[in-house]
Amino acid sequence: MTVAINPTILREYDIRGIVGDTFTEEAVEALGRAFGTRIKRAGGQSVCVGYDGRLSSPSLAAAAVKGLSDCGLTVFEVGRGPTPMLYYATYALESDAGLMITGSHNPPDYNGMKMMMSGLSFFGADIQDLGKLAAAADYESGEGKVEQHPMLDRYVERILSDFKPGKDLKIAWDAGNGVAGEAMTMMCNKLPGEHTLLFADIDGTFPNHHPDPTVEKNLADLKQAVVDKGCDLGIAFDGDGDRIGVVDSQGRVLWGDQLMVIWAKEILSRKPGSTIIADVKASQVLFDEVARMGGQPMMWKTGHSLIKSKMKELDSPFAGEMSGHIFFKDGYHGFDDALYAAIRLISILTQTDEKLDDMLDAMPKMVNTPEIRFDCDEERKFDVAEEVKARLAGRDDVDVIAVDGVRVVSTDGWWLLRASNTQPVLVARCEAKDEEGLKRLKASLVEQLALSQIEAPDF
Repeated sequence: MTVAINPTILREYDIRGIVGDTFTEEAVEALGRAFGTRIKRAGGQSVCVGYDGRLSSPSLAAAAVKGLSDCGLTVFEVGRGPTPMLYYATYALESDAGLMITGSHNPPDYNGMKMMMSGLSFFGADIQDLGKLAAAADYESGEGKVEQHPMLDRYVERILSDFKPGKDLKIAWDAGNGVAGEAMTMMCNKLPGEHTLLFADIDGTFPNHHPDPTVEKNLADLKQAVVDKGCDLGIAFDGDGDRIGVVDSQGRVLWGDQLMVIWAKEILSRKPGSTIIADVKASQVLFDEVARMGGQPMMWKTGHSLIKSKMKELDSPFAGEMSGHIFFKDGYHGFDDALYAAIRLISILTQTDEKLDDMLDAMPKMVNTPEIRFDCDEERKFDVAEEVKARLAGRDDVDVIAVDGVRVVSTDGWWLLRASNTQPVLVARCEAKDEEGLKRLKASLVEQLALSQIEAPDF
């Protein structure tokens, strides 16, 4: 039977939609069958399936398992846990592929799928191909089997194996009622030091705050706990545990690119000359610091699948995104894992008398906006950056980096405009050496948006 898949759910590097509307059990079963068909035709025999803590996830995971097993595959059900647990399971169980049912940091009525095959991200044209296979019912068939392989204990044990004990730390943690809560609790029960856990119970309605640590208001409870308890730092996770947020002892946020400076310094001390990859939203400070510390900085497209693929191509030991997706190939498997990133961060802090606050204070100071997201029609969003690029072509007062959208560099600093791959929004960011420069950059961005008939966001 053919199933028409709503094209809006087939994103650049994963699948996401509204449960019961664009993203149904019927669609998930069909997409599972299509993904299983791709696995079989590539010579694969097994696939891991996991799911997050959303209310709809268990039934959607069951639909995916049916679709996959109907292809004749052996399906390893690894249970509820963070998305990186699913990634880890594909290595630990030596399976050919993995499928995670997760809505990540989207609102509670959303859900989706993240996939990997043969150790590589499954994204872009491959995701579009699943829709075509489902529409044509072009499936492999066979009598598969389903095996239970709960992986949470093994996953937590693995990430703890890279912890380096030293001085004890006081840490506040916030899982935001996302699926990382259980693993976070298990991890903290085995770590030395003093730990304050916030919203560790898994609740798909997210009753306390939205599980997105890149939005500063979502870190308010964590900041308060850090200050009230006199903690050395606070660590937050997103809804499916693949993105990290961090605050220092004063409650100041360290964004993904600032955290990368800290991890990169430790890695480059052991692996000088390594290529360190960051996305186009990252501060110029990161790229400059990587170069200063003896590394090879590389600016690349935003998107966890895109970054992972570039890492493999360049044999990079470490990469990250402004959004808190952090990838360690150094000592690990190269996928984005916020709990593992947390272990690597606190292992650095246990080994030094320097505080996280000191590390932040030592970084060159820039004036910048946070990542600003504003509505733009799905059909329009990708065109806007192309229009800006065309208008700025040939100007000698700016350089345009078109790796992903447009990053416009001038003597004041830079501004970025790109289309989100997961939502009908445009993303902007500006960074300058001083406030006056930032004003000029904002004005330039606003001007370009107006020329494309787009109302500028409130800076």
